[in-house]
Amino acid sequence: MSFLCVPIFVDSSEDVPLALERAAAAVSGGARIVEWRLDAIAEEPDPLPAIERLLADSPATSIVTIRSEDEGGTWVGTEQQRISILEAVGTGDHPPAYLDIELKAWQSSANLRQKVRLVIDHSNQVRDISTRLILSSHEFGGRPGDLLTRVAGMAEEEACAIGKMVYMARSLRDCLEMFDLLATRPKPLIALAMGEFGTMSRILAPKFGGFLTFAASDPAGGTAPGQPTIDELRGTYRFDQIASSTAVYGVVGHPVDHSLGPRVHNLGFDAVDEDAVYLPLPVAPGWESFKATVGEFVDHPRLDFGGCSVTLPHKENLLRFARESGAEIDPLAERAGAANTLVVERDGGGGVRGMRCLNTDVHAAVSSLAAGFDLPGGPQADFTGRRIAVFGAGGVARAVIAGLTDRGALVHVFNRTHERAVSLAEEFDPGVEAPEAPTADFDAIVNATPIGMTGGPAPDDSPLPEGMAIDESMVVMDTVYSPAMTPLLRLAESRGARTVSGLSMFVAQAEAQFLAWTGKAP
Repeated sequence: MSFLCVPIFVDSSEDVPLALERAAAAVSGGARIVEWRLDAIAEEPDPLPAIERLLADSPATSIVTIRSEDEGGTWVGTEQQRISILEAVGTGDHPPAYLDIELKAWQSSANLRQKVRLVIDHSNQVRDISTRLILSSHEFGGRPGDLLTRVAGMAEEEACAIGKMVYMARSLRDCLEMFDLLATRPKPLIALAMGEFGTMSRILAPKFGGFLTFAASDPAGGTAPGQPTIDELRGTYRFDQIASSTAVYGVVGHPVDHSLGPRVHNLGFDAVDEDAVYLPLPVAPGWESFKATVGEFVDHPRLDFGGCSVTLPHKENLLRFARESGAEIDPLAERAGAANTLVVERDGGGGVRGMRCLNTDVHAAVSSLAAGFDLPGGPQADFTGRRIAVFGAGGVARAVIAGLTDRGALVHVFNRTHERAVSLAEEFDPGVEAPEAPTADFDAIVNATPIGMTGGPAPDDSPLPEGMAIDESMVVMDTVYSPAMTPLLRLAESRGARTVSGLSMFVAQAEAQFLAWTGKAP
């Protein structure tokens, strides 16, 4: 079992009532430990009465931390001042369950070790004391070169009850190293990665036996980059249900923080009682990053990686990965030259029985556009003779073009780099042309670029060239679903065209992914 711990900064004695209210709300929401961050209040002339009140009225088990500036805190006082406060806190009427002290400070100060050992429980303690010691190490510049030495130093220190190792992740693969540290821990350990690549380590702490994970009380209340909120952990990611047996899925791309996938698929797992969790898995652009990350996920013996959705910019990389790995590739993915779904079939002992690569975007795109035209047949709808403009030349565009040309449409493809559009048209010929500019009337327009996407390169723009005609006879579809009403769809709606939101395509492709992973209807 991993505990949810909420960190509460206390800026001054006057903030104590508000801090207690925030802690109570966090505990009501599911937190089981409160870390009182006393960096600021400890600098007051006499902070002890306020600290004593915090500990007396704390709604849950308490950790007391006065974090030094060089490890991410704001404490700038002398070491002797900090020792005096910790010593007083430990001998007060309401001692905390834990004192958190940096490993570096502990190892470098005999005075600190002597004074703190008097107020914590350890094997040589002769007094009846319940407060225990957390030795911690924080590195904001990336993985420390002496990582294993630091963790060993925590484990070997007899007075240390719990070790804590936190550093800024350079990629998702740093999370795997955190999981390996937890798997071989000789005593309780907190092992968390920071930043956008570290969120996975926070969500999966229960799977690997981490002592706790930190969660913000609200989106603005985090104490480290990549720290999810209590509501996100317990609601979106079903933190309380994650166990060592839980299978791991996720959405691979960059960026992925806008993705609806975690909410949709985790609700689906919950609905059908599937022991699984779906995570955001940011992977930096480039084939090497994708290959290394997904390859290590598949091979990791304890991760139980069951597969992933793949979005921009990695859909073509997934197909290449499948080919090089000998995975079974669906004909639709081969035709599209890109894929969006990886299914990893495991043997129950940590090994891999087989892999499959799919492109669920193809049928989803055809079904969504057919609905916009009121055409029967869904993914088998007849588009013969319809002229469709597709903007984009990446993985999504490939899926759209593959599906529409298969159903008889004549596609004109446009891209910011015209040479890529020409290359794509030649690859799909016949049925696809790549004029430099729109010169024909179209029955439909499809945006298959990230233009208009929240967090994308041009969230307020439309992919259409100025002056391109849109009228009430046309269907305009956007594959972007965040926001649901993009600039392109607003423009189309203002001109009377029928619009198709990217949400419809997202839902259709997600349904097919869920069925491929679980064998259960979503």
